[in-house]
Amino acid sequence: MRGDVLQRVVDIVRAQPHGALSLTLYALVSTLKMEKSGYMYMLRKLRDLNREQRQLAYGLMELMAEHRNQGEDWEAAIRAMDEAMRGG
Repeated sequence: MRGDVLQRVVDIVRAQPHGALSLTLYALVSTLKMEKSGYMYMLRKLRDLNREQRQLAYGLMELMAEHRNQGEDWEAAIRAMDEAMRGG
């Protein structure tokens, strides 16, 4: 699952950029790219997700734990989500 978690999240955000799930996952991704901020994500937001959706969030957290929240794949995913959020 970890290998495609970024693509799955990008696909969700592109499909419904302003949907609740997209906004929640986008917020998590945005937080996980800011190491110096201490990854300040409100864990209670996970309550808004169902079990399957939480697995995506956990996958993103696992990428961070493996120091894979940086680099070409991560940055490409961020750019794709940013573009979707801006309506492009």
